[in-house]
Amino acid sequence: MRLLARKTVSQQTYKAQIYVTLRPSVLDPAGTAVASGLQQQGYTGVEAVRIGKYIQLTLTTDTEASAREQVDRMCHQLLANPVIENYSFELQQLATTVGG
Repeated sequence: MRLLARKTVSQQTYKAQIYVTLRPSVLDPAGTAVASGLQQQGYTGVEAVRIGKYIQLTLTTDTEASAREQVDRMCHQLLANPVIENYSFELQQLATTVGG
């Protein structure tokens, strides 16, 4: 009887913090409205406001490179509109799970 060696699989959990903003060439009427409102409330030093989105998600994968690739695809395909928005993200490793 032959025993097969079990391959140890390590899974890592990451938190992704994603920032989505309008491209500089795209007008931001919501940002203009907020800037105006702040100035009317006495915050006269506010010169410009740009409104964006903040998205936080957790994912589990085998490598950091895989996590980065997946988050980049998520942003490009669903979380941001690449025609009018830019995005950036940060990854933080939360945990490692070893399975066999």
